[in-house]
Amino acid sequence: MTISFLKSLLSHQPVLQHEQKILSPDSRIECVFKLRNGEAFYSVKKDGKLIVRDSCLGLNLQGEAPLKMNLSLVRHRENKVDESWECIVGEERLIRNNYNEAIFYLTETLKEKGAEPRLMTLRFRVFNEGVAFRYEVPPQPKFQRLIIKEELTEFNLDTNGGAWKIPAYQPDRYEYNYERTPIYNLVDAIHTPTAIETPDGFYVAIHEAALYNYGAMNLKLNIKGRLQADITPLSDGMKAYVSLPFNTPWRVLMIGNAPIELITNRMVLNLNDPPRDDFSWVRPIKFIGIWWAMFVGEWTWASGDRHGATTEHMIEYIDAARRLDIQGVLAEGWNNGWDGDWLQNGATTDFLHPMPDFDIEKVSQYAYEQGIEIVGHHETVGFVDNYELQLEEAYKYYTDHHINYIKSGYAGSRMTINGRKEFHHSQVGVNHYQKTVELAAKYHIHLDIHEPIKGTGIERTFPNLLTREGARGQEYEGGALSPSHCTIIPFTRLLAGGMDYTSGIFDITNGAKRLASTLARQVAYYVTIYSGMQMAADRPRFYEEVNPEVYEFIRNVPVIWERTVPLLGKIGEYYVVARLSRDQTTWFIGGVTNDQAHRVHLNLDFLEEAAIYYAEIYRDADNAHFRDNPLKIAIEAKRVTSSDFLDIWMAPGGGFAVRLRKL
Repeated sequence: MTISFLKSLLSHQPVLQHEQKILSPDSRIECVFKLRNGEAFYSVKKDGKLIVRDSCLGLNLQGEAPLKMNLSLVRHRENKVDESWECIVGEERLIRNNYNEAIFYLTETLKEKGAEPRLMTLRFRVFNEGVAFRYEVPPQPKFQRLIIKEELTEFNLDTNGGAWKIPAYQPDRYEYNYERTPIYNLVDAIHTPTAIETPDGFYVAIHEAALYNYGAMNLKLNIKGRLQADITPLSDGMKAYVSLPFNTPWRVLMIGNAPIELITNRMVLNLNDPPRDDFSWVRPIKFIGIWWAMFVGEWTWASGDRHGATTEHMIEYIDAARRLDIQGVLAEGWNNGWDGDWLQNGATTDFLHPMPDFDIEKVSQYAYEQGIEIVGHHETVGFVDNYELQLEEAYKYYTDHHINYIKSGYAGSRMTINGRKEFHHSQVGVNHYQKTVELAAKYHIHLDIHEPIKGTGIERTFPNLLTREGARGQEYEGGALSPSHCTIIPFTRLLAGGMDYTSGIFDITNGAKRLASTLARQVAYYVTIYSGMQMAADRPRFYEEVNPEVYEFIRNVPVIWERTVPLLGKIGEYYVVARLSRDQTTWFIGGVTNDQAHRVHLNLDFLEEAAIYYAEIYRDADNAHFRDNPLKIAIEAKRVTSSDFLDIWMAPGGGFAVRLRKL
């Protein structure tokens, strides 16, 4: 915002009271901005029913009066946008960005003669799928920096609604089981995205978009009993130190009449900028890796007789990847730092030197010759100071060895940044993750970040960020995952973007890591859980020797999609989705259930009319059960058209997958 524009704003006669409706393009959602007695509020309705009551807006600043009181409107603008853009890597190729926008320029009404009023802008965008807004703070007449002490944004929903939530500020970051609780019980902070069922039957997901240079937003009841933004603090208690001009992340309310409507809500992506550079080099992949063998005790991360990431094992896996028609191989435990209690080694972990039994020159050259990508691994244990000292050199080291994919990890309960212990999701944590993404783009490196900052749609701007973890995945199998987990995350965690769930475990009954899953459910995950990097996480012999017929689905399923059609879903009970391959010749359907059996009757009217499809169905056998008969699977084939139905039974803890090839 230029100085001349600021002066023009201040030349307008301020308005002390104002109320303005912003309608969605289809007029079903109504957001109302209100300026009343110097304070700003907003409310939201859908189809005439109130969803968000009057909710306060504002910022508390360190050393300054709050940007909340004595506000007046000096100008407002309106804008309409209806465009489509192409998603390089994602669940849909073409995404429509359609909203009505209103921008409110605010200043303070000051009684002191000669005092300089402060300025703030509130920008609202109302989509057919929900409402988003953010604060924009321009350069001020007397200062160019500010310290944000608290964000005062409220989400004043009926507290009798139910929320599916995980706790914030806990040692395992986002890696907790989701629980449903009434909003009025949310006395402790929770992460977003969180899904809420309102008493009127609407489904609202609260999240944020375009998170840069700011602490991540959590939610917590304030003293008025309303949900309020709770920004992850720095170690000194402040929420953010910013230079002006500055925009907060977007505050996002996704709204649906049914939970299944949330699945294709693309607001978070649409609220991010298009790519700044050429990302035509980005390639999604499927990969296998030296990983699950360590979890079941076959190999170890540490050096020794059972060390997993050796030259010999990597050559074997590269050969297996070629046979399995899979593009990449992950090596965890290749570098110095894994011996002893590796969680305590982060300050000295070395990302530039392999263990003696891992010949990176030989491995990388062999993979290059075979046309197989190596997925490198950087486990920082949250010691960011040590990692950043090596970061650019470590990226260059990988690219010099033809390694263009990295799985990174931050397994510590806090990050060590500038000698201080910080939350992963604080402003300095957010800035570190962003630094890795931007530097990776410079070196044409793709990222799969574990223990990440949550997704806020920045992969639209930086498509090399292919996937993240950010919730409990299959490493928690063996008793810490319930069958209902994968029926909740599509409506919560996956609204934030793709997740590396490490699917495809066929050795389900292994006593070291027994899964609460059937075999059919493992292939269903490749459709129900989107990821720009999909791992076939088990050891190759279980695909080649034990269940080669089932592996055929993993071989054929794409990683990115042309179109996504959610079919059925009830949070915590079941979820079914259909996706179209980017060549538009083949549909895939995946379904999962909780610990109860569930039968689905699927309408296939999304198929092309008059076309005949060959359906390959991988379903739970009639006697399957995740506890005592998880490996029983039935594979069937039949011809279908768009006028047909599929009737499929899912066992307790089970699921199904279907491949529909157009003939």
